Amino acid sequence: MARSRHDVSVGEQIGPVTVPVGRDTLVAYANASGDQNPIHQDEEFARSVGLPDVIAHGMWTMGAASTVVADWVGDAGRVEQFRTRFTSMVVVPRDGAEVEISAAVKGLDDDGRATLHVTATAEGTKVLGRCVAVVRLD
Repeated sequence: MARSRHDVSVGEQIGPVTVPVGRDTLVAYANASGDQNPIHQDEEFARSVGLPDVIAHGMWTMGAASTVVADWVGDAGRVEQFRTRFTSMVVVPRDGAEVEISAAVKGLDDDGRATLHVTATAEGTKVLGRCVAVVRLD
């Protein structure tokens, strides 16, 4: 059910929501997106270019964060804007990793839109910076 502007207030917190990511997730995302860069699937290659292990696709990480926002607002079609900067990597060891996503309502406008500041961390490190979503409320 879509969120109503009458039920949302500035300062409202969303999450944290923990999103798991495993190597199978990376393979599925690579196949869906066409991004077959071996740093996302080949541990030996990733290490050979100086990475600690394979890493999640940045766009997967952004997608995971936007999915949390879409779930909160009640409909992905209500997410009107989503922007971010990639600030760090999500390292995915063989046993997988987790991305913790939270958000806060920073503003409400007269047209029924809410501005959310989104935070995404992995292993205590911020992986998305300046992450802002604008959603349309009922």
